[in-house]
Amino acid sequence: MPYKEKPIIKKYFTIGEVAKELGVATSLIRFWETQFDFIRPKKNAKGNRKYTQDDLKKLKLVYHLVKEKGYTLQGAQEHIKQSKDSLDDKADMVESLKRIREFLMEMKNNLP
Repeated sequence: MPYKEKPIIKKYFTIGEVAKELGVATSLIRFWETQFDFIRPKKNAKGNRKYTQDDLKKLKLVYHLVKEKGYTLQGAQEHIKQSKDSLDDKADMVESLKRIREFLMEMKNNLP
């Protein structure tokens, strides 16, 4: 069997990487941290934020609710509180649906 290298999976992301992933400013991410109590990145001795995969999922859910669905911040907070048990499931579902949409758009663009 040939040797296969495992893909490198980052454990921590900087605020700049997270902002680039979401396509928003770093100040918006810091603002969302103050508004949503479940977003709490780790900070090093210098105070630099280090986001985990879980933090990234939560931020993507907030982004989806506020930017894509048009919720107000208060509306997004209430929606998340009501469905606290299924928060991770919803974030995973949104991510999965986005990947499927990208795949279908790519297929559409490759049609003659």
